[in-house]
Amino acid sequence: MVDVPELLGGRYEVGDLLGRGGMAEVHRGFDTRLGRSVAIKMLRSDLARDATFITRFRREAQSAAALNHASIVAVYDHGEDHVHTESGGAKVNIPYIVMEYVDGRTLREVLSERRQLDPDDAVRVMEGVLDALAYSHRQGIVHRDIKPANVMVATDGSVKVMDFGIARAMADANATVTATQAVIGTAQYLSPEQAQGHSVDARSDLYSAGCMLFELLTGRPPFMGDSPVAIAYQHVGEPPVPPSRFAPDVSEDLDAVVLHALEKPREDRYQDADEFRSDLHAVRMGRPVSIAARSSAAALAGAAAAGVTEALPASGALSDRTAAWDAPVATPPPPPEDEGPLTRRDRMDDDDRGRRPAAAILLVIAVLAALGLLAFGLVKYFGTDAVPTVTVPSVVDAPQDAATAKLTNAGFRVESVTAASDTVDEGNVISQTPEGGTQAEKGSTVRITVSGGPNNVEVPDLAGRTLDEAKQLLSDVGLTLGDVQEVDDPDTEKGVVISSDPAAKVQTKPGTRINLKVGSGKVEVPNVVGMTQNAAQRALADANLQVETEYKQTDAVPEGQVIDQSPKGKTTADIGSTVKLVIAQKAAPTITPTTATPTPTESGTPTPSGTPSP
Repeated sequence: MVDVPELLGGRYEVGDLLGRGGMAEVHRGFDTRLGRSVAIKMLRSDLARDATFITRFRREAQSAAALNHASIVAVYDHGEDHVHTESGGAKVNIPYIVMEYVDGRTLREVLSERRQLDPDDAVRVMEGVLDALAYSHRQGIVHRDIKPANVMVATDGSVKVMDFGIARAMADANATVTATQAVIGTAQYLSPEQAQGHSVDARSDLYSAGCMLFELLTGRPPFMGDSPVAIAYQHVGEPPVPPSRFAPDVSEDLDAVVLHALEKPREDRYQDADEFRSDLHAVRMGRPVSIAARSSAAALAGAAAAGVTEALPASGALSDRTAAWDAPVATPPPPPEDEGPLTRRDRMDDDDRGRRPAAAILLVIAVLAALGLLAFGLVKYFGTDAVPTVTVPSVVDAPQDAATAKLTNAGFRVESVTAASDTVDEGNVISQTPEGGTQAEKGSTVRITVSGGPNNVEVPDLAGRTLDEAKQLLSDVGLTLGDVQEVDDPDTEKGVVISSDPAAKVQTKPGTRINLKVGSGKVEVPNVVGMTQNAAQRALADANLQVETEYKQTDAVPEGQVIDQSPKGKTTADIGSTVKLVIAQKAAPTITPTTATPTPTESGTPTPSGTPSP
């Protein structure tokens, strides 16, 4: 056991425990930076030193973080933190995933309370699940563990799918079935190909979705048994019955949709989630479902009728839906927990067994077959010894070309997908299915996941932000602050970002250093000497400087021209500071006084100049 830190990663407050699974614990949390509630999933401490579980936990975070859809629980962040054991021992490195907090309940909790849903409610929920699967499949991600415990129903009625990619890392022997030593899913919702240890694809998720829809409608999974192996046998070899056998209000069209989703060969069932959702929408709107769905129901009804009529006298003729499906059944037992002990498929009393001898015989055969599977294993039981099996080479961490060549030379076909990875070099193999060292049929397909490098992130627009704000925004998206250069800019205050390199909106790898130009708080003073007063004032205003003027009389320069300034041009000054200007003013005119000069007259008496003689 470990002490859960109060502040995980220096950012997330860890609150009450919300749930515990085979691999991780989920706590309610609070993001102290963004001020929002979150859910925090942490790898169990007893698995924290197992490199395989750590790698798979990181892969789940990377896969889920790549999915951005309204019907998928969002992943906000992931990382690792050091915690101490309760005894004060050595530190344990605990990976964690920060997810969207959904205020609601899982479908498993809803079923535990209500036992089953009305057909309309079940269809509406499944449409949301299939929306999520359609999106994830387009992104190349197969869920592998669709079940009621992995679907949330929020208080506003919205549906959210969670735990993408976790199925391969679950290790609960009571709830999962293994093939070639690899964990492949929860028994009640396994596709036939998963039960046989074959490769899975998007159609495997749709089979699991069909199992879940069956349970939503009836309150029980389509197949039940005493052990996971017994249930797996039924998934592979036993046809399903229509949900209407257990829930009479289920329509024939909805029966057909469920039975088509539960076809054993994957090429016979729905080929993508959109087809499945389209038929459910048709049921909800009262329109006919697809021909493929009706054909599946007709074929299974015919098979069931043939099986029963062989054991019944001619007088026991069948009508409407076949007697094999309409025969009385005991009240179904309560639905099993996804990760708890599994119950028998049917519990019929003596009278029922008397009325249905063929079903009783089939049940005995199924039990015997399950015992055989326990002894010899699924792969051997189904005759795969007829096909040569070889050891799958391990190609994890190898370059893609080398991995492909190695697998091809060993006799396998290779499929590859690309996924982001912070820990595996770009172009190298992150994981493979089946895993290296296991046995697989020669000529079968090995699926490898190749690293595309870290998920690129977009450089945020930092212009106008303070340096502290910019640093925080960069940290939030996984980028780091690089060099900071101060630049004189009249429009930017000191410490405010002007631009970044790489620029805003550019995609770059996490951890990239982002260089910033920030305002110095200063500006270069324009040289306005020789300008007119109006022109000088405009230039200084454009530089975000104040102006103070004084006048000096002179005839040396035209009136209104700037004679001098302080501070001088080309020097720097604080933004908003004052520049003093000296403006030329025309000198006042000089006035010379006039003196009267006397003018002599004929009589010899001087007369003032300008005064007429008498």
